[in-house]
Amino acid sequence: MRVEVTVRGVPAPQGSKRHVGSGRMIEQSRAVGPWREAVRAETQRTMEHVAILDGPVTLTVTFRLPRPKTVKAAWPGKRPDLDKLCRAVLDGLTDGGAWHDDGQVVVIRAAKFYARDGFPPGCVLTIDQLKEEPAC
Repeated sequence: MRVEVTVRGVPAPQGSKRHVGSGRMIEQSRAVGPWREAVRAETQRTMEHVAILDGPVTLTVTFRLPRPKTVKAAWPGKRPDLDKLCRAVLDGLTDGGAWHDDGQVVVIRAAKFYARDGFPPGCVLTIDQLKEEPAC
């Protein structure tokens, strides 16, 4: 089974948490909350008529980042870190009901690009449920 989710918005990395007292921890980035919520909401909408995925899955993620006006480079070779972008997406997919737990993900393919005309910032997620035993 294959599930595809397209999320619009500015991808935000899920970084470190900081201690604010009384045993409470909060995200350092204020942007990650709205981004994770966008991923959750779009995943939930997509999964309305699809059974939650059981067993191992692969995830392909393509991030489209807004290009800063001062940047001339073709590739977003600086922040945000790709692994931290993926962490926010994994949590949003879990909260949205794509799978039971992100521990089911056995392969992640991820890339980040600058958004171009006709393609707004956001990400495209493709989840494939695995059925066969690995060849190796």
